[in-house]
Amino acid sequence: MNSTNLLQMKKNLLYCLFIIFVSVSGRLSSQTYQLAGNPVNTTGWDLVSSATVSGDFIQLTQDIGNQYGAIKLSTPINLKYCDKWKVEFDFRIDGNGTTQFGRGDGFTFWYLANPPTGFVSGGGLGIPANANGLMVGFDIFNNTTEGQMSKIHLLYGTNNLPVGNNNIEYNNTPGSTFHSPDLNPTQPFVGPTYKHVEVNGETDLTNPANWIIKIRLDGVLIVDQSFAPSGGAIGMTTGYFGFSAATGGASARHSIKNAKIYIDKVPILTNTVTPFVCVNPATGNGTVDLTSFQNQFVTNPANYIFSYFGPGGTPITNPSNYQYSGPVNISVVVQDPSSTLCDNGDGQIVLNPTPFEATDATLTGCNNNNAGGAIFDLTTAAVSTVPGVTKQFYNTMYDLNNNLNQITNPTAYLSPAATLYCKVTTPQGCTDAAAVTLALYPEVTVQEATLRSCSIESNPSMASFNLTLAAVTTQSATKKYYPSATDAANGTNEILNPTTYISPNGVVYIKVTNANGCYAIAKVNLIVIAQVFSNVLQDKIICIEDKTTLDAGPGFTSYEWSTGATTQAINNVTVGTYWVKLKTGECVATQTVKVYPSEQPVITNVDISNTTVTVYVTGGTAPYQYSMDGINWQVSNEFKNVPRGDAKIYVKDAYDCEPIDISIVVPNLINVITPNGDGINDVIDYSALAGKQNLVFNVFDRYGAKIHQADKSNKYRWDGTVAGRKVPTGNYWYSVSWNENDKKNTPIKYSGWILVKNRD
Repeated sequence: MNSTNLLQMKKNLLYCLFIIFVSVSGRLSSQTYQLAGNPVNTTGWDLVSSATVSGDFIQLTQDIGNQYGAIKLSTPINLKYCDKWKVEFDFRIDGNGTTQFGRGDGFTFWYLANPPTGFVSGGGLGIPANANGLMVGFDIFNNTTEGQMSKIHLLYGTNNLPVGNNNIEYNNTPGSTFHSPDLNPTQPFVGPTYKHVEVNGETDLTNPANWIIKIRLDGVLIVDQSFAPSGGAIGMTTGYFGFSAATGGASARHSIKNAKIYIDKVPILTNTVTPFVCVNPATGNGTVDLTSFQNQFVTNPANYIFSYFGPGGTPITNPSNYQYSGPVNISVVVQDPSSTLCDNGDGQIVLNPTPFEATDATLTGCNNNNAGGAIFDLTTAAVSTVPGVTKQFYNTMYDLNNNLNQITNPTAYLSPAATLYCKVTTPQGCTDAAAVTLALYPEVTVQEATLRSCSIESNPSMASFNLTLAAVTTQSATKKYYPSATDAANGTNEILNPTTYISPNGVVYIKVTNANGCYAIAKVNLIVIAQVFSNVLQDKIICIEDKTTLDAGPGFTSYEWSTGATTQAINNVTVGTYWVKLKTGECVATQTVKVYPSEQPVITNVDISNTTVTVYVTGGTAPYQYSMDGINWQVSNEFKNVPRGDAKIYVKDAYDCEPIDISIVVPNLINVITPNGDGINDVIDYSALAGKQNLVFNVFDRYGAKIHQADKSNKYRWDGTVAGRKVPTGNYWYSVSWNENDKKNTPIKYSGWILVKNRD
């Protein structure tokens, strides 16, 4: 027998025997069989003879002689394709024993094709003669010395050596057995506490028919070596998991708990794939790519290794081009090389050739925006349910039959309503023709619309439009809004705020789409309604103390003034800034109007010459009026024969507001001085004006040269001398200037002449 067949039989034996890991870290992927719980859940297991559930453990035997007990899975397991396995459990052996034989005999974990179903004598640890499979025994009675011991025996074969003997203590089949030293001194099996056992196995890569088996007792490695199947274990494909114990002439209580047997293999999505296949009518044969169905078994086929087997388990060497002529079942084995999962051999591909027939189909598309036809993806035509078919399209059956003028753009084919023809070819090469009818949905009907909206007061060239109010269609449809026809066609730059779209005069476009996904594009004109203002409402100028009327004029729907009034005009308006909201239709314009106070005139200066007073004015609005009593007014700025002393001057402008006024002094005129020291008219003296601002008194000779300046230092006086010398008798000119003590500091200038008589 070659190594490949031996490996296959080895896998058949141990596929579901033990715990399978997902990774080398030892993390278990799933637990398939176990004996755990309190009380122990034995669903799916059979209790044999004296075996009973006792709380959280299974008691295989009581502490009396000639007891036998076993527990096994109810259903045999078909074992395939396992590369690694593990089993773990806890056991306890205790009791009083017998006077003659003490405690015995022990128990066994096994996977047997022919498990015990009734009483088995004590010497074989509950294993009958000729049992076939894997047996791991925990022996506490030395049948040779009839003394106590603690040994582990392993047999991977048939329990019949010596011939007819069912005691694996004596079986020494080369390569298939193991017997540990007596562990009583270090790890005795008998005692009140539970011992923990782990058994691991993996393929021996140097001899694929063998398993490398490791056994640990409470973490201590007892055995680690390669074992070959022998006897009835060779080629074994099904068997039962179980535990058994027997006491024979001795007695002991044998108990197990927390037994875990994991069966895990590569998960697959389905066990059976039944593809459509056909045969060539001319040859009666067909071909199929078996590898094309891998994604129906697993999600990522590239991560797995697939093997295919035909009838009788014959390996298929060219699965991508498998030839068949009639119904056949293909077995599929899926292997995950990156993990310790067992290979999954449950998959099968059922090939049942049937005649191939394509189906006529109809595609319906949208004549979007009245483009003259729809763009069809011909490849979506449901002309066959067979996976992997290829489709070729032609305008006529003649072209199809003669392979002429094949349509080269089947995924984006622009066409009006028409009938085309499709040549459908299965992956097995079977062909048929189908008619493909191209139909058009009813067109989406739209119309151009216009929206008008009031301008925004802060930005009069713009308005806020509610685009959703545009009446572009009467059909039930969804709408999207775009700034250009190109954007609408391409679905780019969508207007996301159609109810408050800010825009000047212009256009937008609405893409109207019905339930079939068909659309048309409508143009919407946007018109900004300009603000309408009053052309009669103007700013006014009034006297600060006056009131006026503001009138917005007729023709508006409503008025709302800043004063709260809602009339066309408002009365008794004082100086200030006002606004009125003028409504025209639905639009409102806010117009501001100001009432200014008139500018008051200002007396810039006053000239007094003898008894003539001349007033100079700026500002305000000419013509001005002048008065010295506030009652009698004149248009001339000159007053003659004004009496000496204090006086007032009044001025008002064209607005006839309250006049402004200033106080002046017309000085007492002295025309002659005789500086002879007699105390009469010796000096000219303007010290009476010393309280005025910037008072200056200057004297000039007849040539205009200033010969004296009287100021605070000389008490605003002149005695007819220059530098202490008397001036010649004659006429001299003088001027007196000051600023009045009013809020304007009005400048006053008084001028005159004086005769100086000096006696030499």
